[in-house]
Amino acid sequence: MYGGVAGNPPYREDMPLPMTAGHVIPAFKKIGELLADYMAGVTGTEVLSYRIGGIWGPGGNPSPSFTAVPQFVHAAARGNAPDLSALYSPAYADDGTDLCYAKDCGRAIALLQLSEQLSYRTYNVAAGRATTYGEIAAAIRKVIPDAQIELPGGRDPDGPGHDTYLDITRIHQDTGYQPAYDAERAVADYIGWLRAGNER
Repeated sequence: MYGGVAGNPPYREDMPLPMTAGHVIPAFKKIGELLADYMAGVTGTEVLSYRIGGIWGPGGNPSPSFTAVPQFVHAAARGNAPDLSALYSPAYADDGTDLCYAKDCGRAIALLQLSEQLSYRTYNVAAGRATTYGEIAAAIRKVIPDAQIELPGGRDPDGPGHDTYLDITRIHQDTGYQPAYDAERAVADYIGWLRAGNER
């Protein structure tokens, strides 16, 4: 949603969005929000739009193209080196993005669904901070010290030069939501889930 937005993170729901998209996902998200807002207005139905950050954890895609985090965790749990060939951009230690653990995401959506009164039609659902690949690697090594994770130092020289993360002030004010899983807690939980025999 926030690709091409003028201004630096954190990205807020009231920031003007450019009506262009270089990928099908943001294109359909923008179309969906416009249609939902219009239908809410003409039908009087309460319709909410969630701008969901980078969700990862149990039940998620183990090999997404946008982040190396699930591959790191799955490979470490199997005792292998991660295969990062499908990534759109390489993983550098100091590159960070908004990584919201699946259990936090589920709780945030439940809070929005169960709230008796909300002030807005659009909410960021995210961690509200950037987590770097280096932080994830360190968290994995706390659980699996010999994990085979090799990260080049610094930032991707071809990347944006800053971390991307979402502002979660709205959802916090209206529901009390606050993420419960930092990198260490999330990694330990995910590895435990995989070691219990779960495949994804």
